[in-house]
Amino acid sequence: MLAVNHEALGERVGYSGVISQIMETYDEPPMGNKGSIVLQIKSISKQYKTGDFVQKALDDVSLNLRDSEFVAILGPSGSGKTTLLNIIGGLDRYDSGDLIINGVSTKRYKDRDWNSYRNHTIGFVFQSYNLIPHQTILSNVELALTISGVFRTERRERARKALEQVGLGDHINKKPNQLSGGQMQRLAVVVSEICGKELLVFDEPTSGLDLKSMEEIGTLTRSLATQGKVLLIITHDIEFMIRICTRILFIRDGEIVKDLSGGQKEKILKLLRGEE
Repeated sequence: MLAVNHEALGERVGYSGVISQIMETYDEPPMGNKGSIVLQIKSISKQYKTGDFVQKALDDVSLNLRDSEFVAILGPSGSGKTTLLNIIGGLDRYDSGDLIINGVSTKRYKDRDWNSYRNHTIGFVFQSYNLIPHQTILSNVELALTISGVFRTERRERARKALEQVGLGDHINKKPNQLSGGQMQRLAVVVSEICGKELLVFDEPTSGLDLKSMEEIGTLTRSLATQGKVLLIITHDIEFMIRICTRILFIRDGEIVKDLSGGQKEKILKLLRGEE
């Protein structure tokens, strides 16, 4: 039985009280699709050594991620979910197995290959937004395009258009600290996605947001998934996860112990209550 308790997962106070509300009011998210495989994790293992102590972070993990999937990763502290995301993001190296990106093995990747992967294929939307505070929001987006090698004549037009698409067209000359939390989250998504990246990793995208802003982020992320992108999310917002995600992975002790489609709402809630 997967015993996922609220404290271990860091759920907010009162989580258990929303279970019945979720069951009664939420529509099913789209079921997992059968699209093209964008990324494959094949029998990946990872250990961390401190002196004589060995911590097994991932233990022979295998996983396929397809286009248009919105995948949530759940697990208690120390379960391996952060290590898994770091390896997927090219921020950490696996000890054994293989990470295959669009059919290409990364076993022989050098630093320049990983840099290219992070610049062109995968984007990160962090809880802290990672925006440049002294630059305007337009300049923040333009900088992302600059790093990816987009010519100057094209950068400003693309940046303006992207900001208009997420409702920030009237704020292009503001600094990030002049925006609301929801607006900064939308800006962070644009900065990460502007170069057409296929995979996006979200760290607690609704943390600290009001209900209206959460709905806006939900709409935006749904739209990205329908464009064929793969979205990965670590979240403790159970309502958001069940409503939006098409697939939910439960990790414990470095292994994926459950892999469910977002449509299996009742089973997901039972797992979260520790009933399975």
